[in-house]
Amino acid sequence: MPNRRPASIWLVMLALLGTHLAGMGAFLTLPVLAPPIAAELGIPASLAGFNTSLAYAGALLSGPFAQTLLRRHGGIRVCQGALVVIAAGIALAVLGHPLALVASAVLAGIGHGPLTPAGSHVLAARTPDRIRSLVFSLKQTGVPAGAMLVAAVAPLVGSLYGWRAGVLAIAGFALLLALALQPLRAGLDADRDPRASGASPWREALASLALLRTDPGLRALTVTACCLGIGQFAYLTFFVVWQVEALGVPLLEAGGRLALGQVAGIAGRILWAVLADRIGARPALLAIALGAALAATGLALAQPGWPGMAVTGIALLMGATAVGWTGLLLAEIARVAPPGRVGAATSAMGFAMGLTMLVAPSAMSLLVQATGGYGAAFGLCVAAAAVAVLVLRGVPGRAASPAPGIAVSPRQSRSVP
Repeated sequence: MPNRRPASIWLVMLALLGTHLAGMGAFLTLPVLAPPIAAELGIPASLAGFNTSLAYAGALLSGPFAQTLLRRHGGIRVCQGALVVIAAGIALAVLGHPLALVASAVLAGIGHGPLTPAGSHVLAARTPDRIRSLVFSLKQTGVPAGAMLVAAVAPLVGSLYGWRAGVLAIAGFALLLALALQPLRAGLDADRDPRASGASPWREALASLALLRTDPGLRALTVTACCLGIGQFAYLTFFVVWQVEALGVPLLEAGGRLALGQVAGIAGRILWAVLADRIGARPALLAIALGAALAATGLALAQPGWPGMAVTGIALLMGATAVGWTGLLLAEIARVAPPGRVGAATSAMGFAMGLTMLVAPSAMSLLVQATGGYGAAFGLCVAAAAVAVLVLRGVPGRAASPAPGIAVSPRQSRSVP
């Protein structure tokens, strides 16, 4: 970047952490406010799973086009636009009609679709290989931090001023983060080309998805992401409403436990990343999948008479595992992606995960309605984590990291996911 002082990798990471922090409102705002919203509209609060599915449906529409957007506008501008769309989507919910809730989830999901690929695009070219897992995981701590923020703030504001105020508080925060990114835009988006030509956006979207067919390493990581994502978003979507409906816990207390789980998720992302940079991603991901299966088993078996400390312990374990995996996995995708295709590979993973989330949370909501409880729904999380273990057992271990100062291109490390 001639004539510009390049931004520190740590400043870039902090900026992108903020985008993920605000972006979590797309998935979590309505689920954590589901009890008062459901009470006003006369619908079951357990239908909150459909909000997650609809948000992912929106992400499916926009995510595959991330590569085109990144080339023409740059990663920071894409993040800003995504946050504005997320804020608009969240705010739609204040209309208080079931159709408005549907539109809110879909629009917020459309905004979220390009957010993760944009962050990976900005970081990939600036991160030394020897600390890649750590940097990506630190950036991704914005996800549990954002979940913690939403879980703490939305119910509090909603309890004091009504659920609509809680919705608008989270939407306003997303807008503030979009504005806060502006000073970084010129330097970090210097690689953009507004007049870029080449393949049509549709063709580029299809080319991104084709990576899953041609690259077994990316395919295995993507399947792992889909399996672990089921547990992650089941936890984020149902943990509050499950406590309120099944355990009789007050809304603020239930939201507080979810917030504590996100603290564990932040710590987990950092610790897993440090471990992975030392011993490789595969054993770290295997440990995460096993821990997520154990925590989901606890959710499936919990009863109203269980002490609050036991439920809090499950929240902490679920946060450290089911929420703690994404930064590490995204770092591995960036590591094995073809040169210049980190955004495309991340978009392909996001599309596959979006398809999974389109089905899984809604299926869980239907299971709750059919069985009258949450045990079977959380049982699906246990099964998904078991599938992740089986897939990871077939992935070869990562080669030793190069010595500092020896550059290794993403293509050279494609065989070591």
